[in-house]
Amino acid sequence: MSKHRISLFLLSAGISTLSLTGCSKDKESAPQQAAASQDAKVELAYPNQTGQSQAGELGGQAIEYRKINGDNVYEGDILLTEAQVTNGGPRTESAGRTSGKWPSATVYYTVDAALPNQARVTDAIAHWQTNTAIKFVKRTTQANYVTFRVGSGCSSNIGMVGGRQYINLASGCSTGNTIHEIGHALGLFHEQTRNDRDTYVNILTQNIQSGYENNFAKYSSYGLSGSDFGALDFGSIMMYGSFSFSSNGQPTITKKDGSTFNIQRSGLSAGDKSGIDTMY
Repeated sequence: MSKHRISLFLLSAGISTLSLTGCSKDKESAPQQAAASQDAKVELAYPNQTGQSQAGELGGQAIEYRKINGDNVYEGDILLTEAQVTNGGPRTESAGRTSGKWPSATVYYTVDAALPNQARVTDAIAHWQTNTAIKFVKRTTQANYVTFRVGSGCSSNIGMVGGRQYINLASGCSTGNTIHEIGHALGLFHEQTRNDRDTYVNILTQNIQSGYENNFAKYSSYGLSGSDFGALDFGSIMMYGSFSFSSNGQPTITKKDGSTFNIQRSGLSAGDKSGIDTMY
């Protein structure tokens, strides 16, 4: 199996990656999907809100992000700190850098008591622990940790940002969506933003909902560094489907031969597992 592309941020101020693109309807006929709640359209910090376009700097490069309800939203479900968009912050040089990774592959966490259906969190954590070397430990006094809490949509920081960070989950965020957001917190980008993605897919920008184009930009175009391992993984839980964020029912992503493919939010693919193993 090919290895999943690894994306790591060097986070001193804490890089948060929020994909805030207004996911339009994902019309994938995905028989493996039990519910529409597992579509990429719910993986937004603020569904149906595009906010105001803002110019900033990240990793020494100019970027566009969205200001929504006081948050800096990038790629729909990634949140950026004020320091990141004003000062740019440092960036990683390779997947081997440790600043964006959780030391000893251990994530300390808490779950807000107000979060409903907490089984989706415990089930997602169990899935990660069963399939990877990542360990999740309930936080006591640790300084760096993740809190799972109620959110307007599904969103997360990317990598360990330092201090308390959040994975935000609306009622429509499924266990599969939670697994996806944990992937961001561990340092994974969206699969379709790989630097080598044009070898594998066509991005049909004319069909993308207005305001969500940045969800399909290569991460290198924003000055972010990462490592692409193996071939693009169409089965990755970090990958959008062919109709994600479509404005007109037509595909936004196709394979090079023009064929479409389904979104997958059931669990980690073999490529996801090998990618995390390589990273950590």
